[in-house]
Amino acid sequence: MTTLTGHQIEGARLLALRAMLTLAISGLSRSRAPSADSMLKKMGYKGTRAEVLAQLDVVRNEMLGERK
Repeated sequence: MTTLTGHQIEGARLLALRAMLTLAISGLSRSRAPSADSMLKKMGYKGTRAEVLAQLDVVRNEMLGERK
């Protein structure tokens, strides 16, 4: 079992929200809980869904050490 600590928790949350946003863009959404859009907006991300997804891609690539 893997235990996440410190900044790893925030990173895992961002990756989960990125996946939720990708599903929301394709048409799937959660009915009762806050949307990925609203949660990311509260975290400071701005723009359309596609723009926020692009920002999250950059963050993900930095976390994984990848560069384009």
